[in-house]
Amino acid sequence: MPHRCDWHTDDPVYIDYHDREWGRPVYDSKKLFEMLCLEGMQAGLSWITILKRREAYRRAFAGFDPEIISEFTEDQVGALMQNSGIIRNRRKIRSIIQNARSFLELEKEQSFSTYLWRIVGGQPITHCYHSASEIPSSSVESRMMSRNLKKCGFSFVGETICYAFMQAVGMVNDHETTCFCYAQIRDQNRLDNHSVKLTDSRYKQDEKNSDHN
Repeated sequence: MPHRCDWHTDDPVYIDYHDREWGRPVYDSKKLFEMLCLEGMQAGLSWITILKRREAYRRAFAGFDPEIISEFTEDQVGALMQNSGIIRNRRKIRSIIQNARSFLELEKEQSFSTYLWRIVGGQPITHCYHSASEIPSSSVESRMMSRNLKKCGFSFVGETICYAFMQAVGMVNDHETTCFCYAQIRDQNRLDNHSVKLTDSRYKQDEKNSDHN
């Protein structure tokens, strides 16, 4: 049996999430939007509580399509407050709607993915924590992300929520070093970064050759 981070439980849903999703880089803007919203829903609760309701959230919020969510009305908010599949907190429900509107405004200027990933320089940060007790609840980057998102109108995006989000979508590799996922993700990130550098180098060389022709 592979060794996993100490924080995982024996719950099959949690194990699958730990092994297949947590800490693996996500670059799709809509998937990032979904995860940011779900992390916000976690506030004051355990992550497994939200994880087990993820499909219900997807059904309730149109697959986390920002364009559809942005047009939700107060009547729909009222209906969502009767949905037993999600956390029935009016502030949190309205937060997802407002965040969808903020997402669309931001995307008029640049992709949501680019906006978020630039905070870590466009590449995942690999940490070296041996136990869960060493892992912080926030960072310089998560504080910056929180400030930036709030300025853009997002809510439920405090520095702790942002750090949990960064961990989830692979902006940081916070798997414990003894966890089998740690080296797996670290090595894949190195390969991906190397490929990006090679592609960039060839592109620049092609541009240079084109200028000479």
